[in-house]
Amino acid sequence: MTYSIVARDEKTGELGVAVQSHYFSVGSIVSWARSGVGAVATQSNVELTYGPLGLELMGSGKSAPEALDALLRADPKAEHRQVAMVDSGGHVAAHTGTMCIPFAGHALGNQCSCQANIMRTEKVWGSMCESFEGSEGSPLAERLVAALDAGEAAGGDARGKQSAALLTVSKDAAPNYWSGKLVDLRVEDHPDPLPELRRLLRYQRGYDWVSRGDDHLAARRYAEALTDYRRGLEIVPEVEELRYWVGLGMLMTEERDQGLQMLKEILQNDPGWVQVTRGLLSIRSMPIDPSLFEGLI
Repeated sequence: MTYSIVARDEKTGELGVAVQSHYFSVGSIVSWARSGVGAVATQSNVELTYGPLGLELMGSGKSAPEALDALLRADPKAEHRQVAMVDSGGHVAAHTGTMCIPFAGHALGNQCSCQANIMRTEKVWGSMCESFEGSEGSPLAERLVAALDAGEAAGGDARGKQSAALLTVSKDAAPNYWSGKLVDLRVEDHPDPLPELRRLLRYQRGYDWVSRGDDHLAARRYAEALTDYRRGLEIVPEVEELRYWVGLGMLMTEERDQGLQMLKEILQNDPGWVQVTRGLLSIRSMPIDPSLFEGLI
């Protein structure tokens, strides 16, 4: 019993699913996606196999409507299920069984499907669809979370709220399940899961920029590395972990003095980072003058 959205970004081809519910760890049950294939939400007296089997069918060439129809015809309890699918071509399909607890229903939009059951009002799924279709231009993950916000604003789960999840994958097929994931976040148990999900997504974006900076640094593209480091720290300035590694990266660029100051502040505030720095010095894992480390310690 929950509300969710499956969607494809028309511009980037990314696929995703997002969900919120008054149920523990809803993301471990409802949300499924595979890069270059599609996304599935299976809920309301959940039959988990709709997730992997739906992806398998779409991966073999069936459209979302064809895959969903095949699974429903094989399910003797189909009228108790609520399922939605989107494929890599943007085709969507949804099913709300007659035995789903009201308010229950779904709305199909442009490359998206929003579905809900045991809601406070009948406006939830339509409001979610309107939100997604009206947010073109934003990244897919942010659009999916905005749709969940719209569902909550329209009434949300009749029982309240507890957990949420967000999963997006790339448009191109990946060599394995993990490499195609772009965002995979879960709030397992929280009094207000959607703001917490947004916070985690902000962290994801900050870490993504710093990771790009690391790639530039490894290739000695120092100007690009510094640009991406700054973007990451602007998004999550409170994350000391990132500040430490960015500071180390700056020691290899023209902004060495700024990096030293950043590291000095961190080491003064937390002796744990002194221990980490000693460890780095002992194994000489970075191409940095050891005297800089020694001076910091």
